[in-house]
Amino acid sequence: MKINKTKIEGVYTIELELRVDERGYFTRNFCQKELAEMGIDYNIAQINRSFTKKAGTIRGMHFQKPPKEESKIFQCLQGAIFYVAIDLRENSETFGRWIGEELGAENKKMILVPKGFGSGFQALTNNCEVQYAVSEFYSPEYESGVRFDDPFFAIKWPLPVAFVSDKDKNWPLTKN
Repeated sequence: MKINKTKIEGVYTIELELRVDERGYFTRNFCQKELAEMGIDYNIAQINRSFTKKAGTIRGMHFQKPPKEESKIFQCLQGAIFYVAIDLRENSETFGRWIGEELGAENKKMILVPKGFGSGFQALTNNCEVQYAVSEFYSPEYESGVRFDDPFFAIKWPLPVAFVSDKDKNWPLTKN
């Protein structure tokens, strides 16, 4: 695993290092020791998977409120997505900024997002499958989100929006 810092403190991209031979390849998706060497304390509570049928579909922007905040490691196993993380940490120098990364079956890139971020993605291809490891158990009473089209964040989605769930359309807009 090659762990890279990004322009937002606490967000890392992870490039998988493949060991290739005539059978195919082997790679390590998670190594707590390597993360700890970078000063990242990460424990996995759940591993979730989702499938998105249509390119242009947006899922997000989701987070859990304190005390059930969660860190996430996101990976796209099939197809490709544009993953977005928004810094919602009120005392952060980068509050309100977002970072977007293309994750896909081809580039085998992952992203680690710490607690205090809203996150979501847009499917860039049909039939996308994503898997993500979260540091906290899902708690519906702490579930929250921000709008994917909130002008405060001004996310630049790469494709026209094809579908968004009613729940994700109805998250409140951010008050400046």
